[in-house]
Amino acid sequence: MATEARSPPPLGSKPPALATWSLVLGCLGIVLLLGCIGPLFGIPAVICGHLAYSRIKRSGGVLSGEGMALAGLITGYVSIGLSLLFIPMMLAIAVPTFVKARQTAQQNICINNLRLIDGAKQSWSLEKKATAEDTPAAGDLTQFLGKNFSLLRCPAGGVYRINKVSDPPTCSVPNHRLPNQ
Repeated sequence: MATEARSPPPLGSKPPALATWSLVLGCLGIVLLLGCIGPLFGIPAVICGHLAYSRIKRSGGVLSGEGMALAGLITGYVSIGLSLLFIPMMLAIAVPTFVKARQTAQQNICINNLRLIDGAKQSWSLEKKATAEDTPAAGDLTQFLGKNFSLLRCPAGGVYRINKVSDPPTCSVPNHRLPNQ
């Protein structure tokens, strides 16, 4: 069996644009993997690489760029493969962090509401000359809150209790309380 010798591509022959795009998109897919958008570039890199590689093979040596198309295929597949490992790892780290941040934000909003209620309650007791054992009604605090008491809501779904003048207001959600309680 005689082996057919390949003739080099004609001088001045450029690789197909798909081969170039495949390599560029594959490299972008690897670089942008940290931003979790690598597969958005890796998938088109693989498609362009396969199309370019098959066109080059079918051209019978007229088209060059086989190496570039192959490099685009490899970088595209690598970016897709790494994203299958990297993105779930990032999600495993990010999701609990976001949940904790949300809980902290809800707790801070609730504590601010409790401070408003406590301030309104203290102002009410001074104006009405109330004793430490007196408890204002929700409607009594409206003028001191600047809004209706029922508009103050715990973002975690807790219920506020005004309590006696001597006791700070409370929320039914654990850990949603004024400091020094």
